[in-house]
Formats: sequence, C-alpha cells, structure tokens
Amino acid sequence: MSQASYVRRFPVVEVQHTFYEPPADALLARWRAQVPAGFEFTIKAWQVVTHESNSPTYRRMKLPLLESARGQVGGFRTTPPVLAGWQRTLECARVLRATAVLLQCPRSFRPTADNVERLRSFVSQVERPAGRLLWEPRGDWPTQLLTELCAELDLVHVVDPMQTETVTPERTYYRLHGTTGSRHVHTDDELRRLRDLVDGRPSPYVMFNNLPRTGDAERFRALLPP
Repeated sequence: MSQASYVRRFPVVEVQHTFYEPPADALLARWRAQVPAGFEFTIKAWQVVTHESNSPTYRRMKLPLLESARGQVGGFRTTPPVLAGWQRTLECARVLRATAVLLQCPRSFRPTADNVERLRSFVSQVERPAGRLLWEPRGDWPTQLLTELCAELDLVHVVDPMQTETVTPERTYYRLHGTTGSRHVHTDDELRRLRDLVDGRPSPYVMFNNLPRTGDAERFRALLPP
C-alpha cells in the first residue's frame, strides 16, 4: 500500500525505522510534510536504549555498533551511548511531531531487581518526549509490579491483547504481533474480541505489527461503528 493510500485510510502510523537506526532529519521532515496536519506518528525508541549489544536486531544497522559501545548499550543503562541514543530518539520525535515514543524491551529484559532499578533511574532522569511515553515489556512481569511502575513513572503499558491485558486501559495502546507468528492473519473472532475490548475506552490505539497488518487493520476498522 502506498503512503498516499495509507494516510487516506488510517489516522496514525508507528515508525519502526527509528528502532533499528534513526533516519536523517531531512527524511523525517519529508515524511511529516507528505501527510495531513492531523495525521499522527508514533515512534519506537532506538534499540541502543533497550536492547543489549548481542541482540540480533543490531544486524540491521547500516553502521555497525562501535566496539567501544559493546556491553554499554541496552537495558536502560545511563551510559553515554544510551543517553546519546535517547537524545537522537527525542530529536526524531520532534521532527515528526510524534504523539508517543515506545520503549519496547526484549523478552530477555526480565523483572530482576537490577532491571527494575535501571528502568526507574533512566525514566526518572532523562528528558521526556512531548507526547506519551509507552513501555512494552515482552517478558513475564508481575501485574502488581507493572501497575506500580506505570503509575510511578507515568508510562503507558503496551501489550498484545491476544496474549495479555494492559494495566493502563484508560490509555490503551495495543500492538498485535500475530497470534501464531508474524505471518498470522487475525481471525474474524479475534477482531471481534478486539473490538469488544476497546469499546468505551477513550481514544484507544490499535497497531497491527504482523506482516498482513494493513489487511487486518482494514478488516478491524470495518467492525467499528461509523
């Protein structure tokens, strides 16, 4: 689907490029200029903030991670490479006028005492984006701990609703990865369940992150009241 066709059909897009390696400001500015004023961008924070240097996602960086940065990135460390990566993320958000920035963690980021402390320290110290700050912990985190951290740090808890439920339903931001994998096409029953989940919630965001994403999104929109 072309960009022009997409922005006619949908009001928001989540930018993945900023996770792997943030594009140049000129390209971001061009994206912003090519869409209507009311169109929304949300973005994923650069992986140097959240992902350890041994993550396979670093293979998609055009410029390899500096050797000096290995062991110094990811996990919300407050090291120079991580703080620089966060500043670059904020710059991207400003150019796009993004309404939210997503901190997506790998499953390996578990609820250990060290990880919780690093998350707290990072979010408490760094400059926040102008929009909402989203957090997607992909591992198994206790509900009570999630509730406490999101309240304390003013985070929106992001989940795949086919797997679990958010602890911040008043600020729902769902990311559907595909029930059986990235190629999964959501069934009509799944989409109806999704419709019922968001019914009555204030301005919920439903983002399809599976490969057949635009088809699923169009089918989901057809289920919503006009």
